[in-house]
Amino acid sequence: MPLFDRQTGASAIGRNRLGAEPLLPQTAYQLVHDEALLDGNARLNLATFVGTWMDDYANKLYAESYDKNMIDKDEYPSTAAVEDKCWRILADLWNAPSADDAIGTSTIGSSEACMLGGLAFKRRWQHARRAAGKSTDKPNLVMSSAVQVVWEKFCNYWDVEMRLVPISEEHPVFDGTGLADYVDENTIGVVAILGVTYTGAYEPVKQIAAVLDQIERDTGLDIPLHVDGASGAMVAPFLQPDLEWDFRLERVHSISTSGHKYGGVYPGVGWVVWREAQWLPDDLVLRVSYLGGDMPTFALNFSRPGAQVLLQYYMFLRLGYAGYTEIQQGSRDVAVHLSNGIGAMAPFELISRGTDIPVFAWTMKTDYTDNWTLYDLSDRLRMRGWQVPAYPLPANLEHIIVQRIVVRRDLSHDMADKLLADIRTEVAYLDALQAPMPSLHNEVFHH
Repeated sequence: MPLFDRQTGASAIGRNRLGAEPLLPQTAYQLVHDEALLDGNARLNLATFVGTWMDDYANKLYAESYDKNMIDKDEYPSTAAVEDKCWRILADLWNAPSADDAIGTSTIGSSEACMLGGLAFKRRWQHARRAAGKSTDKPNLVMSSAVQVVWEKFCNYWDVEMRLVPISEEHPVFDGTGLADYVDENTIGVVAILGVTYTGAYEPVKQIAAVLDQIERDTGLDIPLHVDGASGAMVAPFLQPDLEWDFRLERVHSISTSGHKYGGVYPGVGWVVWREAQWLPDDLVLRVSYLGGDMPTFALNFSRPGAQVLLQYYMFLRLGYAGYTEIQQGSRDVAVHLSNGIGAMAPFELISRGTDIPVFAWTMKTDYTDNWTLYDLSDRLRMRGWQVPAYPLPANLEHIIVQRIVVRRDLSHDMADKLLADIRTEVAYLDALQAPMPSLHNEVFHH
């Protein structure tokens, strides 16, 4: 019987409870498939950093490893060995003194990786305080006000005071200015962002490390750095190899990244690596007897997919240094092409150009018009399928509304030109308005 001739209403009406009887697999499939029809096209989602395309061999490998549980290292020892190879590749890529002396792990994404880095900071600080007979009641962590929300979660969930160094028009990224006013004996660490989600800009990690070096000379406070390289840690080694942001700086204890962003993998896999094993406290690593084996584990999650770890290794083997360089350079070329085109349009002023990671943002020129805003342009582009978010900058600059484009490797020059043409068309439509658009935009875009 043809699928859409079946009377499925009675058997499938209970969407929020189990139906009384089973459905045919093709019927259940079609219902779920149809639920997702109104989702945006992932390829046109220029808001997300997360990978939306892999090649056919990666898809084949993914299908062959759907069922692997990353936590079960006794049952899947080869996948566990691949995980080990991956973080050692990253330790080497990030210039660890010795990949053999480093330590790392895969995670569900860079958010979990950030939390593990923060936990290592907190535990080391607690050990040092207890050894000195001092209180461990009031830890704090210092970072930019432009930090990603995961750090707010970390501080909230693990009772750490969040100290935000505000950005400003004079200091649009956290650069270490005034840092001495935010740190004290209860500071467990400082976070530097390699690729701010709002604008794509790098925070100058070397400069921040130098300020911390000076603070140690002045006060004796030895405060470590974690680099949140969710995007930039998989871009800078290839496009800015001389930039010192990684384990070349002794102050950097740990680095996190998203394998599913510029690492080129489907969601979700992340990585965190410590410069040396000594920076990961032993009492955070648990030994678990599970499914026939004894294994060490350091993670917030337990059972999780092993497939993405295999996909990450595939990408490392498939691309190598030259391949990653070519792909990241291609994405940056498209980002600069787009930013040049948008920057040349009358209403807009660029905040960044896509020359760090392939991400850039722009704002509207002051007093250009009262009839429309970037929120209206975002709505008009969404009607054409493009998802290009508009949102305010962080506290202290929240009066500035920007739009941002994230360029991934599946956005070609041809697609970019189509986007530019659509932006020009919609700007012309909005410029022709005789009265202001209704103001319905009170929401905040969540990074």
